[in-house]
This record gives sequence, structure tokens and C-alpha cells, in this order.
Amino acid sequence: MTTAQRPTLEAVARRAGVSRATVSRVVNGSTTVAEPIRAAVHQAVAELGYVPNLAARSLVTQRTDSIALIMPEAATRVFSDDQVFPGIIRGVSQELEAADKQLVLMLAGSPAGRDRVERYTTGRHVDGVLFASLHGADPLPARLARLGIPVVSSGRGLGDSPVPYVDVDHVGGVTRAVRYLIENGRRRIATIAGPQDMVAGIERLTGYRDTVAAAGLPELVAYGDFTRESGAAAMRTLLTEHPDLDAVFAASDLMAHAALRTLREAGRRVPADVAVIGFDDIETAAYTEPPLTTVRQPILELGRAGTRQVLRIAAGETVEPALILPTELVLRASA
Repeated sequence: MTTAQRPTLEAVARRAGVSRATVSRVVNGSTTVAEPIRAAVHQAVAELGYVPNLAARSLVTQRTDSIALIMPEAATRVFSDDQVFPGIIRGVSQELEAADKQLVLMLAGSPAGRDRVERYTTGRHVDGVLFASLHGADPLPARLARLGIPVVSSGRGLGDSPVPYVDVDHVGGVTRAVRYLIENGRRRIATIAGPQDMVAGIERLTGYRDTVAAAGLPELVAYGDFTRESGAAAMRTLLTEHPDLDAVFAASDLMAHAALRTLREAGRRVPADVAVIGFDDIETAAYTEPPLTTVRQPILELGRAGTRQVLRIAAGETVEPALILPTELVLRASA
């Protein structure tokens, strides 16, 4: 029994009536070949079922047609019930699919993971890198950028960095949320703040502090890390230290979900006794009891916009150093 041979460049050239070199240029994306000839080659490729040798193509074009999405988080966090991560991944995937590129997802939540990411990206196995969920003044994005690798951060990192970033209006979103509580008569407004080694956590706390200070109200702060568990613990702390609180802004929807449950267990009615507002507008926010008022950030667009920026840099274009996406207060029954 014989096995059918795979179509070759020579076979495509014969079918299209052109040289082998012309077929190679067309397959490798050259724009120097006339459109009618490119069309004839593509038709021959489709008719014969020719599949390009990706390794050889990469050597010719110096492109891999793949983009790395790097998340400095543990796998247990990325693949948890926090819908922000899958939202960003989905946005990146959609944009890359439209551009006919591949996604390489890499986690860098451990020293070994960071070493692996650095080896892989500096080895030019991808055409560009999008970082998401940066903690602290992470030096890796800037280090890759200095090596000439197209790098964008989805979410601004701490410190001064030459890496362009896409983020959302954290402060503006929180300001609208806390002002809404004040305008509706709340005067003991607490917050469950996010981690202070991330810009999202810092800026959401800044928005809260500036707004209550402008209204002459006290700061009532407990800290979490954007997870349900930390939200429940912070809510218990707030109830112990400030039993007369009448509103809570939680810096993530997962922490707000936990706050709702903790308040219910403590016999507090929402919103009659305590109003609650979250941040993110993840899918389950509309299905809590009561449905959660929250600040909507465009999670899908955050991934898509960051990916577009990486692709533009990889194509030799100049991008703006900062792209800020708007946030929106979504009113539901919890506040």
C-alpha cells in the first residue's frame, strides 16, 4: 500500500504556470508579485491542498505569525472563576484569528515560569508579546522591548517604563460609583481595596479616597486581592471595625460577590442597610442576590486593543504610549 505524496512547491508552480521561486514568494506573503499571479498561485494551493512548511517560511520571512500573551499569575488564578482572565484571552484570540495569527499563552507566576517565558521570547519564537496582570515594577516587559521585541502591556505596570500600554479608566469609574453612593445619602462608605502592587488596585483605591475626601467623609478601608476569599475576609473586618457602615465599594466583582454573602450572613439587608458596588461587570454580576451594581470595564476590548497595538508595532508602525478605555457605572438592585 502506497501513501499519497504531499503536494510540493514544484507541483503548485506547474499548476499555476509560474516558477518555483514565484510560488515561494507568494506563499511567504511577498507583496512584490502581481495580483493576478498571486491569485493563480493561491488557486493552485487550494486545488492541490498544499500546506506550507512553517519552519521554512519562518526562516525566509523572519516571522512566526504568533503572538505571546503572558500572564504573571499562577494557573490556579488564571483558570479560576475570575472571568477577567478568560475575557482578556478571548479578546486576544478574536483579534489574532482575524489577523490569521496564532496565540501562545504563557504563565509566569513562578520563577521557573518567568525563566521559561524569557528564554522563549528572547529566542524570537513569537513576533510580539502582550503582558496582562502585571504586578509591581516588573522589569521583563522593558527588557524585551530593549531587545527590539514588540511589547505592549494590557494594564499599566508600576514605575517608569518605555512599554506602551492599554488600560481602563479606573479612577473615573470608581469616582462615579462613590459619588452615586454619596448622592443617594450614604455617609459611611467603606471600600474593599485591591492589591497595592497592581495599578488597578492602586488607582481604584485612589478614586475612592479622593472622592470621599472631597465630600468630607471618612476613609474605611480593608484590603483584598481580587478573590472571593479575600473579599469575604475584608468584609468581616469592616463589619467588626465599622459596624455602622452603610455602603461598600469593592474593587472587583468577585470581592463584591463575597461581600454580599457576608452581609447576608451578618443579617444586613442589601441595599436597605448597606449598598454594595463592585468593579468589572463580569457575567455573573447580573445574577447575584440582589443583582450587583458595578463599574463595567471593557474586558474583551482590553485584550483586543492590546493585541492590535502589538500587531501594529510588529508591522513597523508607531503606536501611542497610552490608550485608556472608558468605564461605565451599571446600576442594578444592590445600590
